Amino acid sequence: MRVLMFGWEFPPHITGGLGTACFGLTKGLMKHGVQVIFVVPKAFGDESQEAVRLVNASDVTIDIADEIYREYWKNITYMEIGSNLIPYVGPEDFERISNENILENSTLEQSVFSKKFTFTGKYGHDLMKEVSRYALVASTIAASQEFDVIHAHDWLTYPAGIAAKNISGKPLVVHVHATEFDRSGVNVNQNVYDIERKGMEAADRVITVSNLTRNIVIEKYGIPEEKVITVHNAVEPTQSKTQDFPTGVIKEKVVSFLGRITFQKGPDYFVEAAYKVHCKDPNVRFVMAGEGDMLNRMIKRVAQLRMGSKFHFTGFLKGENVDRLFALSDVYVMPSVSEPFGISPLEAMRSNVPVVISKQSGVSEVLNHAIKVDFWDIDAMADAIYGLLHYPALSKMFIRYGKDEVDNMIWENSAFIIKEVYQSVIK
Repeated sequence: MRVLMFGWEFPPHITGGLGTACFGLTKGLMKHGVQVIFVVPKAFGDESQEAVRLVNASDVTIDIADEIYREYWKNITYMEIGSNLIPYVGPEDFERISNENILENSTLEQSVFSKKFTFTGKYGHDLMKEVSRYALVASTIAASQEFDVIHAHDWLTYPAGIAAKNISGKPLVVHVHATEFDRSGVNVNQNVYDIERKGMEAADRVITVSNLTRNIVIEKYGIPEEKVITVHNAVEPTQSKTQDFPTGVIKEKVVSFLGRITFQKGPDYFVEAAYKVHCKDPNVRFVMAGEGDMLNRMIKRVAQLRMGSKFHFTGFLKGENVDRLFALSDVYVMPSVSEPFGISPLEAMRSNVPVVISKQSGVSEVLNHAIKVDFWDIDAMADAIYGLLHYPALSKMFIRYGKDEVDNMIWENSAFIIKEVYQSVIK
């Protein structure tokens, strides 16, 4: 079986869990004899191709004289609306970033219909043009490759998946790692919602990463429930041995947070719970790893609480630095307001770190050996953190059984279910 798969990022060039999930899934599919052609907007040359043949969309030339592209363009012009969209960044921060010229600007003067188009592969202010062009490139790739099924990850690639289906007639599977309701809450971006809904409607099957997300897809997007299948995410076996990293270099206990510092991830609840723990035990250090539109607000709040000497902001971490953070951590907290799944708790438990997670997360559906609290209940969150720090028997129990639990949550198992989904739509 051969799969044409569309993604927006691939390790080591990632901004979060999406690229990590794509990498793990493709390796799992390889173990079940599935060949994957993985397309990304921009390949940097150092991506692992042990499980996939990576196609760089920036290298694909389209025949602009071909009427098929013009006809397709008529159906996707809606994607050009609202091009000042940056996922996870609010209006105030967009204006700030634009004024500081931080955003990638290399494609602004290039036509989507140029023969070649250099993608940034980032989430910049020209994102919608890149999504549109990516769909056209998908048409070219689909017309020139042999494959049995199309698999598109998250809304950025749904138009590409639709284009590939229209050209090839092959079945389409879309994979929902998050919805606009997760990213934006009640302030949904209508353009993104429309793209998501069109992708789900065009798909032969919709895969969601949790039952929590499945319910949103059915209720908010009107997708028939028999078409939507939950396949929980998994975790890669650790590449680094925790004993390779120095431990004991910090005398105090360490409590960590890892993720985008945005409303969805609940960083403000982490800070408030940290303060309550700090009041009981001032010899605990807290680490917030990540970037996002709420970062400055969190720094100011920590300063107001006079916790600056015990609270550390690391910026975005990936790869070995994540393993190093977990090696130094005594407790990991994921207080997400809305989390479709959440791979980071699995990574922490894999590294022998007990975890506190919100009940409003998809991963809470599959974990038994984690402390689960409502994201808004900072008292319960603080009590859970304090208990894991100060009652060794409790911590050891969660470490022992939690490690056993996640060692069985491997991508090979998730890939087996996804292969069955493929087989169900191939005629």
